[in-house]
Amino acid sequence: QVEVVESGGGSVQAGESLRLSCVASGDDYLPNCMAWFRQVPGKEREGVAVLYKADGSTNYGDSVKGRFAISQNSAKNTVYLQMNNLKPEDSAMYYCAATRWRCAVVHGILDLDPKTYNVWGQGTQVTVSS
Repeated sequence: QVEVVESGGGSVQAGESLRLSCVASGDDYLPNCMAWFRQVPGKEREGVAVLYKADGSTNYGDSVKGRFAISQNSAKNTVYLQMNNLKPEDSAMYYCAATRWRCAVVHGILDLDPKTYNVWGQGTQVTVSS
């Protein structure tokens, strides 16, 4: 069984930065594909960033490209989401997700479909004030 635990959320002003962490643990395997999603009440879960751990390839949601960066520390089984130049519309609950399989690929790009992930964390809240 695999578990992921997020941390690092908080309240910041617009233009500031935050770094989220997601630590994965498992008895028999560790996930190969990890991603960040976010959700606000009443809206669908939105894909933020995905990382394929084997080769470090990544993809981002359009609304965060150029501002957010996903990275990993394999020795710590941890994936990070560095969020820069935060905007009020980035306010959401952020979830870490994982799957033991390769990341789904659509038209040669890592996919951010939440249905492809079977392990989810409890979420960490990010609030950005204007």
